[in-house]
Amino acid sequence: MNEQDRSERPYDVVLFGATGFVGELTAAYLLGHAPHGCRLALAGRNRDKLERLRDRLAEQHPQRAAALTLVRAEADDADALRALAESTRVVASTVGPYIVHGQELVAACVRAGTDYTDLTGEPEFVDSVFVRHDALARRTGARLVHSCGFDSLPHDLGAYFTVQQLPEGVPLTVDGFVTARGLISGGTLASSLVIASRQRQALAAARKRRDHEQQPAGRRIRTPLGVPRFSKETGTWALPLPTIDPQVVRRSALALDRYGPDFRYRHHASVRSLPVALAAPAALATVGALAQLPPVRSALGKLYPPGRGPSEQQRARSWFRIRFVGEGGGRRVFTEVAGGDAGYDETAKMLAHSSLSLALDDLPETAGQVTTATAMGDALIARLTAAGITFRLCHAR
Repeated sequence: MNEQDRSERPYDVVLFGATGFVGELTAAYLLGHAPHGCRLALAGRNRDKLERLRDRLAEQHPQRAAALTLVRAEADDADALRALAESTRVVASTVGPYIVHGQELVAACVRAGTDYTDLTGEPEFVDSVFVRHDALARRTGARLVHSCGFDSLPHDLGAYFTVQQLPEGVPLTVDGFVTARGLISGGTLASSLVIASRQRQALAAARKRRDHEQQPAGRRIRTPLGVPRFSKETGTWALPLPTIDPQVVRRSALALDRYGPDFRYRHHASVRSLPVALAAPAALATVGALAQLPPVRSALGKLYPPGRGPSEQQRARSWFRIRFVGEGGGRRVFTEVAGGDAGYDETAKMLAHSSLSLALDDLPETAGQVTTATAMGDALIARLTAAGITFRLCHAR
């Protein structure tokens, strides 16, 4: 699919799942920040909810809301999703859990040569998409960019930014230390419970991916989990974070020679309190064990169902900061990526700008399943910096 064919489609970005909690935040951000002339549409399974959302958006953006097209489509309706994908340059999806609701939409985008973004933190979904769709996406020109929110954009672009401060052509190491304050939504809880309950399936999907994925000749890329330790660099306890984030960083390093001939990344939660550092692994193990029990998952889901989330006032008090320590070629650098409410306000901003970048920016030529660093890199960092998310070199020696 060439760029001229895509530019002739009715829309630049269609937001699928617009009536959900983070979907509405993303829709509002797009209406407030997409450039004049950018053609937007909102999609979801309930026409009445879409119309009510458009009415709410019209309170702040009357002209843009009036011009919005509403598209009704179910996550399992192949015909409706095909029509949706064929109508736009980019589809942005907030509909999770993606392993349950995401496969048909990705397949439609791949066949139509349409770029795709989402917010998934589900390794099983990402690996299954690679095995099923990467080869065809490379042929149709579709760029499949997962994890365009707090999972895992700031970690991926932060590691990329850190690598750029280090010498080229030498072994490099980067450590990421995550600190954040905030509350979760019902949708995030639902996806987290699905991830925790499907560890066996996730391991099987990862094995299948390894069978299909080519390794770079003459280069070594590692993302070891590591062990809990006290970090002198940050003055905090560093707890290994077994999230999708280091997997995304690894895929960027596999694709880009700039990460050097031997690259190692480790990912940590940064905790000041020793009691919290001791209790956190046990708490996570307990939650993971309970998530294996269907009655427990159901009960938790009913207590805090999808569609609910922290209030505007609660989000205003939330923030995130990721510090990176990079070394190589005799140089050591300290960098930082930071912003406001990680899970929702900033995630909506990240997804919106990732989608706008694919639709509108002059980017490197890529296709298939790619990361934010490989697909958008410098252009996306520039967009997010202008939008208030900081990428900075703190100091170097």
